[in-house]
Amino acid sequence: MFFIKETMIDIQDELLDIVDVRDIVIATELRSVVYQQNMRHIRVVNGFIMNDAGQLWIPRRTASKQLFPLALDTSIGGHVQSGESYDEAFKRELLEETGLRLAEVDCQVKAYLTPIEHNVSAFGTVYEIKSNSAPDYNPDDFCEYFWITPEDLIKKIEAGEPAKSDLIKLVKILYT
Repeated sequence: MFFIKETMIDIQDELLDIVDVRDIVIATELRSVVYQQNMRHIRVVNGFIMNDAGQLWIPRRTASKQLFPLALDTSIGGHVQSGESYDEAFKRELLEETGLRLAEVDCQVKAYLTPIEHNVSAFGTVYEIKSNSAPDYNPDDFCEYFWITPEDLIKKIEAGEPAKSDLIKLVKILYT
């Protein structure tokens, strides 16, 4: 650990690119500082695994997660680290969280969303993977999962089920 501006920072802290309104990199900052200052001009990737029945594979985050512990989440998600492209970040997060390799799955870009146009928490690309099998997820990231239709997921969240803040927004934008 070391101190920056009187704040304790973990050496493992990710370095993230800060972008302008056109998603062009203008600076870099530690993830902890980004969250401390509630910055929305960063990049993220999210992905949904969808089966042939039209259900999404939705995991629950572990209790040890710093943000949104025990909340429902997208199938895959994470920050785009400084210098990475959206595709590189998705490939990394897909392998880290689900054990899946991008070259071995049926994947497509579903959408590109921005905080300005879509009121989401960051600039991001959303991917969709077609699969009827639940992935062998990382137990450090997720503790359980559900196959659920987008409509039932929205109802569950609106009824009070804890979820990452962008999950319902993404599902509404992409699947309703």
